[in-house]
Amino acid sequence: MNPDRQTRILGVGVATLDIVNSVEDYPAEDEEVRATAQQRQRGGNASNTLVVLATLGHACEWLGVLADDAEAGEIVADLERHGVGHAHCPVITDGCSPVSWVIRNTRTGSRTIIHHRRLPELHFDQFAAIALQDFDWIHFEGREPDEVARMIGHARMHSGARISVEIEKPRTGIEMLYRGVDLLLFSRAYARALGHDSADDFLSKMAERIPATHLVCAWGEQGASAIPADGSLFEVPATPPERVIDTLGAGDVFNAGVIDALVRGQDLQAAVTAGCRLAGDKCGHTGLLR
Repeated sequence: MNPDRQTRILGVGVATLDIVNSVEDYPAEDEEVRATAQQRQRGGNASNTLVVLATLGHACEWLGVLADDAEAGEIVADLERHGVGHAHCPVITDGCSPVSWVIRNTRTGSRTIIHHRRLPELHFDQFAAIALQDFDWIHFEGREPDEVARMIGHARMHSGARISVEIEKPRTGIEMLYRGVDLLLFSRAYARALGHDSADDFLSKMAERIPATHLVCAWGEQGASAIPADGSLFEVPATPPERVIDTLGAGDVFNAGVIDALVRGQDLQAAVTAGCRLAGDKCGHTGLLR
């Protein structure tokens, strides 16, 4: 890597428009409540992670499908405001931007999301059209396994980039994305869906199936656990704020902290510690960034 230039990071996934309604308490079914505040903001796991990485000094580009509508204009404007490129994104005229309606409980900081999308996923051919050789790191959301697995294989053949994948939700065939990557970032929801009640137990089982790969599993207020490529399990405690204000996007911020530290040459334990610190700070204020 040339020390005289910024690290270039490509993120592949979905960008959304989030409409966030803040309420004093989560409403009961069939109840009408008044929101204390409302924000419209760009969301989406990979694009959130890139915005944080750009703020940390990296040259970032997002690759995903855009609709030809007003909501896409808001998404693009926010990416540009934070210095995240999007020049290679295909634009689809027959579809609409993904929108998430978010209920943020101001008493607990929790968030509940209702998501709607009518937009195709990025296809392999669209990814393969990108010149990958100048990227130092490529980060994927674990979405359409067949397509993303082909993208990972292509990236291995046509770039020297390190590769990370976020495994957030159970999907048919998602195991295809376990192989050929340098870093797997698992969610608590995914581990629980597979029947595990702790990050340590989950990662120990995963390490038997996926040797020689960095494995990380964030577990919210309990911090995170990880197994580096050498197979030694460790835990990192959470660093919660004095008061939890907003957890929306905390996992994306955690991922950015881990990737940033690894890009800078730190070991996995230091990287997970950095991720927990950034995510904890994020939970103490509204939005991804102060």
